[in-house]
Amino acid sequence: MLIVDDILAFPIRSILWIFREIHKAAQSELENEGEAITARLSELYMMLETGRITEAEFDAEEKKLLDRLDRIHESEPPGGRRR
Repeated sequence: MLIVDDILAFPIRSILWIFREIHKAAQSELENEGEAITARLSELYMMLETGRITEAEFDAEEKKLLDRLDRIHESEPPGGRRR
């Protein structure tokens, strides 16, 4: 009977596995996006300090990046990093 149970449950377990893998990939992508935003902010600060961009350009870009970073942090579960 165990073989029959395994055969009948296989499609459901497969679909659940697929959804878990998609969830892991989405979490990884969000974490990578947060790191990319932080790197871009550092780059913006350097550009401002060297005079390659104006204060207004810096403020506009910084606001966009910080808003995106806030949205990413809002989607994290309480207690910090996602698993």
